[in-house]
Amino acid sequence: MVLVGLGKEMKGKITDVFMIGCAPCRCIVLCCVLLIVPLQAYGLDSLDRVRQTGVLRHLGVPYAHFVTGSGDGLDVEMMRLFADYLGVQYEYVPSTWEDVLKESCPSGRDKKSDEFVHRFAWEQKGDLLANGLTILEPRKEKLIFSTPTFPSGVWLIARADSAMEPIVPSKDRGLDIQKTIQKLEGHTVLALKGGCLDPSLNRIEGTGALIQLVDSGTNLNDLVPLILRGEAESTLLDVPDALIEIQKWPGKIKIIGPLSYGHVMGVAFSKSSKRLRDEFNSFFFASVKKGVYQGLVKKYYPSIFTYYPDFFRELEEKAYQDTIVRMSRDG
Repeated sequence: MVLVGLGKEMKGKITDVFMIGCAPCRCIVLCCVLLIVPLQAYGLDSLDRVRQTGVLRHLGVPYAHFVTGSGDGLDVEMMRLFADYLGVQYEYVPSTWEDVLKESCPSGRDKKSDEFVHRFAWEQKGDLLANGLTILEPRKEKLIFSTPTFPSGVWLIARADSAMEPIVPSKDRGLDIQKTIQKLEGHTVLALKGGCLDPSLNRIEGTGALIQLVDSGTNLNDLVPLILRGEAESTLLDVPDALIEIQKWPGKIKIIGPLSYGHVMGVAFSKSSKRLRDEFNSFFFASVKKGVYQGLVKKYYPSIFTYYPDFFRELEEKAYQDTIVRMSRDG
């Protein structure tokens, strides 16, 4: 019998008990072991599990150029480099938005039990989640995030034949958002609840917009094809996806304007994995300091620097400050 993740003393005790008694008793003990093993593993930070198994499991959902679904993408390449940094093998674990972000327990459980089951179920699949995930307050209730790695925001995108015209941008983001909102009355908008594109988070409820919610399992990459097929006149997209869709559908869609202030994206970890999160932050800042990360961003999102120059300038400053702090701490 192989007991993974248990100390020598615990293994010895369980083996001794298992070898004594009748077959029914041994079956009962085996059932107990099957419960104890995952609970013992649950008590470990994912960094311990990664080092013990020699594998970093990257939980991801194909999305934009973060995880393309073809074995590459910004987050795929960064997680491969992170695995190299840790000295372990890399493994990609495919998933869906619905699976990685849905509630893990039926309603009625107490908050503590909900959190335990969510974390336990999530940790059995992957050590971290990276696929262009926006850092939102509801998500921070169940997950912890790395330092922000990528800028974002939500834009209103419409078919090229829509009567809505793009706003004239100003230097005031709040004013630009108001201009965009004022264009919504009487127009159909595809939206998706439960994420950064949720209508309640983007101020379009009560504007007179005709909101059409798509199924929760809809792939975000399908929103533009849906409006091009006439399902609605417009939709909400986050900035990275919008930049790709504009290139993919030249002359068929247009950016009307922003609907949110700046969002940021990051890598998500279970709440019991603070050490793995901290290790990632160290790796990430080192990659920024060397210019490795910026090189990958240019490969997958070359135009993002035009829209968010301040984010990357501040990121380089944070990487420099992180280096100073580490040098001071290490003496």
